[in-house]
Amino acid sequence: MTTPLLYMQAITKDFPGVRALDNVSFEVYPGEVHALCGENGAGKSTLIKILGGVYPYGTYAGRLHINGNEQQFHTVRDAERAGIAVIHQELALIPEMTVAENIYLGKEPCQLGTIDRYRLYHEAGELLSQFGLTIPLHKPVHELGIGQQQLVEIAKALGRSLQAHIEQRRSLQANIDPSRNALLLVLDEPTAALTESEVDILRQILTQLREKGVACIYITHKLKEIFQIADRVTVLRDGKSVATHAIKSPECTEEVLISQMVGRELTALFPKRQTTATDENGASEKDVALRVENLSTYPLEPPQLKDISFEVRRGEILGIAGLMGAGRTELISTIFGAYDGRWSGEMTIDGAAVQIHSPREAIQHGMALVSEDRKRYGLLLDVDVIGNMTLASLSSSSDITSHGIINENTALKKSEHYVDSLQIKTTSLEAPVNHLSGGNQQKVVLGKWLMTHPKVLFLDEPTRGIDVGAKAEIHTLMAHLAQEGVAIVFVSSELPEILGMSDRVMVLHEGEITGEFINDNLTQEEILRCAAGA
Repeated sequence: MTTPLLYMQAITKDFPGVRALDNVSFEVYPGEVHALCGENGAGKSTLIKILGGVYPYGTYAGRLHINGNEQQFHTVRDAERAGIAVIHQELALIPEMTVAENIYLGKEPCQLGTIDRYRLYHEAGELLSQFGLTIPLHKPVHELGIGQQQLVEIAKALGRSLQAHIEQRRSLQANIDPSRNALLLVLDEPTAALTESEVDILRQILTQLREKGVACIYITHKLKEIFQIADRVTVLRDGKSVATHAIKSPECTEEVLISQMVGRELTALFPKRQTTATDENGASEKDVALRVENLSTYPLEPPQLKDISFEVRRGEILGIAGLMGAGRTELISTIFGAYDGRWSGEMTIDGAAVQIHSPREAIQHGMALVSEDRKRYGLLLDVDVIGNMTLASLSSSSDITSHGIINENTALKKSEHYVDSLQIKTTSLEAPVNHLSGGNQQKVVLGKWLMTHPKVLFLDEPTRGIDVGAKAEIHTLMAHLAQEGVAIVFVSSELPEILGMSDRVMVLHEGEITGEFINDNLTQEEILRCAAGA
């Protein structure tokens, strides 16, 4: 039988008060795409950080074998030398550096002791072109959206993986044992910020690498991708390995994987509710929570919003669909006062005209925004749960503060209430949020905004990068808030989510509205047609 390229044997990893991995064994064969799935906090990222040398040998129990040879990685560089290229869930990019500089960070081509910048940009361009990626090489990463940043991270890992492949070929020509050069690409939530077309590009890339014998560990919460991409799948739950299935085996179904991941039957991903009555004649002014008229933006670079008008009623969920770059995030950021540029248009909240120029003013008028990038815009990662949960409620009108001083007892009680009601898993309210799983971090962001008691709640990709159980909980929360009369405007790149949660759907293409639908027998094909500008 073929020797596994990777064999992780009886891996156990403890953090203070928590056992993250408990006797987990895991193997990957050459040319195999092996999916790893489980809820947030199941131990997936911890396992990958051990493999990638982030958690060095000696900080965990168990053994790690590459092509039958035991390995002891003390640094990330040790893992890279062994041919392991990892894209972690947390992007490892330098915001001020350009796309090309990030792709070859630490691997820069040099001549006479200095970086050969011509060669660096030339090779970066060839790499992107080879895999059909179109990203401006000279643009600083901080000027890119989260989706394009994810593509840069993928390109960086692919560059390292291809370099390992070249070195392996050289070893073969030099009659050196190639088994000492592993080639394993690890993707931790690579498509969380990608559109369907970009996911197709990634799928083609993996096919090319598989044909070259490259093995891949593929971590995702999107079960559809597992069945499209992987050869086998291993399920983790609560730090333990529950099962491994061949994708083509009859017992491997979405229902089985969900049940094994969450340890219970998940009855409905999209909860049934009494939807808000909708019609094509608009709503009376007393029913409208937010009305936007003739909103346009004037950025230096696209996308530019052009004459956007819409309304959302109390208790209604309005879904906004469109491809990446359509202007979805720019729209809700502008309404919330977070747009860095000129704009024109009119807005009313509860029938009263408002001018909002900052998030502070938006909060005062009863708005809340859960941004698409929770780590960048939604959380203070080194601050504890209480500090993050109360962050948006520190205005002079809040009962948490008095004369500029925080009432710690009130802050504690309110934080405990939302931690309990949202079922946030944390060892302590004083724990920094960067110790929480992705799903629980997202719940902290939601709790922060719910504490402000918003009239209008904007959700930008609210379930991106979180597991199926946490998704169901957030969908249930959305339905509950709508039933209480909160107007919800939410952006999602997942069309099943748009169709499953929306009362109405508005579609954007290149900054313009190309379709508005009541969600009654609406299909993905109709949305995609409008999203493509057809």
